[in-house]
Amino acid sequence: MLRLPRSVLSRFERFSLYNSPYPAHDSGCAIDLYVAADDPVARSPVAGVVRETRTVRAPDKPYAHDDEFLVLVDVDADATGLDWLGDPGDDPRDGLVARILHVDPGVDAGDELAVGDSLGRLVRSGFFAPWVSNHVHLGFRSADANQHRARGSLPVSPDVTVSPLDWDGTGTVVETAGTFVVLDAPARADAGVGPGEFVGLASDEGVVLDGGLAHYGFGGTLSPVEDGQSLSLLGERVGRTAGRDVPWADFDVLVDGARVTGLSLFASRVGFGTKIVCPGHDFAVGDEVSVAIRPGSDPIRLD
Repeated sequence: MLRLPRSVLSRFERFSLYNSPYPAHDSGCAIDLYVAADDPVARSPVAGVVRETRTVRAPDKPYAHDDEFLVLVDVDADATGLDWLGDPGDDPRDGLVARILHVDPGVDAGDELAVGDSLGRLVRSGFFAPWVSNHVHLGFRSADANQHRARGSLPVSPDVTVSPLDWDGTGTVVETAGTFVVLDAPARADAGVGPGEFVGLASDEGVVLDGGLAHYGFGGTLSPVEDGQSLSLLGERVGRTAGRDVPWADFDVLVDGARVTGLSLFASRVGFGTKIVCPGHDFAVGDEVSVAIRPGSDPIRLD
């Protein structure tokens, strides 16, 4: 497992290992790094030399760019600050390649990069769900692996502590869009951490949860956890850990008694507030709402 350093993560507002249906994220084998909403520039999360850029056709969506882009970088692991957490004999850092998506590249093969250099402009491709914010997708694999297929990257571990936020399910709507709303709770101040520290929504057991709960079918944890541990949220069981993965149980997410698509979970170092995925909603800023989880035999699951 590759450990991504704080020095890289602190350049981004949020991150998530599991909040995506894209198979590259299976078992936390990629990380999405979210930028400020008003920042169109993609900053490189790695140091190294650009190996290749490639353009591919993306699914046709009315809100999205026609194309998707892949940037491959031969990684300088030491300059990036990457650590290897496995057997030293299996250390892949010599010859490591970074796969970066969702960036219209302003770089070419042979260009040298430092962490934080501009890669180009962020794009929202047809692989995005409409409620997903702009981000840089990052995965790693060995130089002799197939760099173009979705699966095959190494597991990633963020080298930060994510402090857990308790939540009673209530909050006030502070932001709305056509497919989601954001609540004012829980607030990062509730975790008692300093500026720039990462926080995330905690299970009833105090384990930070990550992923699309439960519309993406599986999520994961951003806290140390025992294998096979049962996890609950708002008094209902949501899954059982398999390593750090959490295949979600069958349940519905309700807001004021009405079923919604789900909750979008992540770690954040600036603000917080629960993001509710609810296309076609009629909520308005200032509405006070209550979220509940109830067992269901036909949960919403998205590809």
